[in-house]
Amino acid sequence: MRNFRKYAMVLVAAYVALMGALIAVMRQPILFGKVMRHVPEPLLMVVPFKPLWFVARAGRLRVGDPAPNFNLPTGDKSGRIVLASFRGQKPVVLVFGSYT
Repeated sequence: MRNFRKYAMVLVAAYVALMGALIAVMRQPILFGKVMRHVPEPLLMVVPFKPLWFVARAGRLRVGDPAPNFNLPTGDKSGRIVLASFRGQKPVVLVFGSYT
């Protein structure tokens, strides 16, 4: 019985360490893709990816906070768009996704 508890504690500690490592990796999208490529499929059944993803990618913005500034090239690469240049002038809608 004593050995069982010892092994159970080691297993729980390893599981908690794995979850912590996954949260750290999920905060870095490029690294996340590289790591997930090597994760064995059976592991996907014992790891709660969706809740971990929501914790890792939650961010700090709340409703009512101003959007963080960014600087991006225009679609035709002829100039740059700075979000702060629109602040106080007109509403801005940001759409992240693909229309293909």
